[in-house]
Amino acid sequence: MKLVPLGEKVIVRQQDAQTVTAGGIALPEGAREKPAQGKVLAVGDGRLLENGTYAPLQVCEGDRVLFEKYFGCKITLDNVEYIILNESEILAVIG
Repeated sequence: MKLVPLGEKVIVRQQDAQTVTAGGIALPEGAREKPAQGKVLAVGDGRLLENGTYAPLQVCEGDRVLFEKYFGCKITLDNVEYIILNESEILAVIG
């Protein structure tokens, strides 16, 4: 099944939680926290303007982005977790 975002929505696959700290300590399952960053998998057509045209989004498919941790709608499809965000909820593109 394929997800197609509408309007100014963006579909992101969140990065997995780290299993080992920078110092080499293994983290138990309960202490792992997923980072608030991920890869953009699909983008919508853009924001609809008053004249009926669309303003293109600033992010593109394949961009690594940083987003607010508690925003968006988390869904699971075919055992893969995705987050659907508004473009305004994305804070930055990681270069």
